[in-house]
Amino acid sequence: MTHSRKEGTPSEGGHIASSETAELPVKVGGPNWYSDAAQYWDQVEPTVEGMLGGFGQLTDLDSTSSLRFIDEFINGKKGPGGRIVKPPRIGKTLACGLYFTIPLDRRVSFKYWAPDCGAGIGRVSKNFLLKVFDRVDLVEQNPKFLEEAEASFLGNEYAARVDRFIPKGLQEFSPEDGRYDLIWTQWVLGHLTNDDFIAFFQRCKRGLKPNGLIGVKENVTSQGVDVDKDDSSVTRSNAILKDLFAKAGLRLIKEEKQKGFPQGLYAVYIRVTDVSIM
Repeated sequence: MTHSRKEGTPSEGGHIASSETAELPVKVGGPNWYSDAAQYWDQVEPTVEGMLGGFGQLTDLDSTSSLRFIDEFINGKKGPGGRIVKPPRIGKTLACGLYFTIPLDRRVSFKYWAPDCGAGIGRVSKNFLLKVFDRVDLVEQNPKFLEEAEASFLGNEYAARVDRFIPKGLQEFSPEDGRYDLIWTQWVLGHLTNDDFIAFFQRCKRGLKPNGLIGVKENVTSQGVDVDKDDSSVTRSNAILKDLFAKAGLRLIKEEKQKGFPQGLYAVYIRVTDVSIM
């Protein structure tokens, strides 16, 4: 989800604004970090409005932006006159979606495959991933959200194209080796401590098919971090995120700032990474 307050300013409701300028990763977490987050989300209604913290109207813009951003890697990069100037990078068989989510006011024929990680009720899978990929895996630690996704929100047509409903948090999720064309994370990474962030993406690298990609869509601060103690999440700056990606052995190959979201929300960036060659 998105956070509506301005970063780097005093706040209420459990927020701790960081004014650090070194742009270095900071230590977040504690013995109850993940259990507190799970407890917070257990109180959230399994609806689009619940997943997006009251910003459900942004779903169409969010999804179309992601579809446009990822298109060149799936259908090839187009030049003048629509001519393909660069071939597709990945297939369309299976995607994995992970989007827990962080509130915005602060996330068939057998072809190709992607997982939806931190999937909530499957909003991103329904409106984005399943528009492109034949099948998805949904990764979500809250059983209530997975039940709503399967029984109601996705509908019979889309639910039939979910290969696996995986009831795990990102800190525990370890994908099967070589399984996915794309792993997509959205508004969920803020729930991971820095160490678990790095370890998560190191595991994700092993879960990619050859030439597979990892997509990331997250809120960012202008500098430093903003920690929300209420839902155990941390919003990081672009510099900190890029530092963590590098430590996980990922290479940034495309990034873009989300356009059209209301003023007063954190900036949102979409990124695609692959495995760096060391």
